[in-house]
Amino acid sequence: MKNFVAFFIFLVFSGLTISQNDTVLKYQIDELYKIIKDYEHRFDILEKMIDDQLFYSRLGDLAFVDKVFIYGDPPAKSKNPEKLGAFNPVKFWSYVFIPKNINLNKKYPLIVFPHGGVHANFSTYYVHILKELLVQGYIVVAPEYRGSTGYGKDFYEKIDYGGREIGDAEASRKYMVDNYPFVDAERVGIFGWSHGGLIALMCLFEYPENFKVGFAGVPVSDLIKRIEIHGKDYEKYFSAEYHIGQTVEENPEEYKKRSPAYNAHKLKTPLIIHTNTNDDDVYAEEVMSLIESLKRENKEFQYEIYQDLPGGHSFDRMDVKFSREIRFKTYKFMEKYLNPPVKFKSPKDLEKKVYYDF
Repeated sequence: MKNFVAFFIFLVFSGLTISQNDTVLKYQIDELYKIIKDYEHRFDILEKMIDDQLFYSRLGDLAFVDKVFIYGDPPAKSKNPEKLGAFNPVKFWSYVFIPKNINLNKKYPLIVFPHGGVHANFSTYYVHILKELLVQGYIVVAPEYRGSTGYGKDFYEKIDYGGREIGDAEASRKYMVDNYPFVDAERVGIFGWSHGGLIALMCLFEYPENFKVGFAGVPVSDLIKRIEIHGKDYEKYFSAEYHIGQTVEENPEEYKKRSPAYNAHKLKTPLIIHTNTNDDDVYAEEVMSLIESLKRENKEFQYEIYQDLPGGHSFDRMDVKFSREIRFKTYKFMEKYLNPPVKFKSPKDLEKKVYYDF
């Protein structure tokens, strides 16, 4: 659909400019490109609105589903810093999922669940994992932190990868503790894959007193190594004017500050890490940079390096049997620290409850 609209606009503009000189034509092509990029954000908003409805239809029988509007730290940058309100707190949405069968007079553990992606959002891609968490009695909050897609160009360009978005995840935790009396502030874990894994790690590093345990699946771990692997096109996300605004060569310390591998000395919380040797997004060698840093700092943590499992980057997020079994091991690790009200003895018991206990 996006490509069709872009092609249609291009044809219209081509018809209008065919007789113009090259300078005018170039200007109009540049303007057309800006229009197309803006339309991409509008399509993202539409896709997000549709996907939100799927959350209610797919989880409504199991959970109370809500989407709350909260705020985090001020933006790291502003296009117009002199404008009134330029550095007001950034407002953003967070999803809230609460099991329907809870007792409001009791306390329940909370999972903070940040999504992955340089620019992405929390979507129904995660429904099966949400179900697995909800049937254990966990309450879940999923922040649509600054830079997430589906909320327009301005919010997209508030991205602060590895920076103030970490505070957005913490703000979501605080919102839940402050507003839901049945959330146990002493039993909060954080759970994420890929860039969500980076956020999980950095939350543990920056707010160790607020989290009892963390899981980081195929986590982005070392931005310098990551850019070496993926090349200059990937670096454009970070060196964009509205983001860091500098390359690794220009400011390596800024990239280190945003990389878990360079912050390993801060770990004080129980942690489990997963990686997969055939991951073609977050290479195992990048995750090993984090693992080796934690070892050098004599930190206690657990990790598993899976060998060439199907699914690559998504190996333990799929619906297939081995993926569910891997997630079950993660749940058992977190269970020791969060004590959810429902504990399953085997992956099969959990599968039955989630997939076919009608």
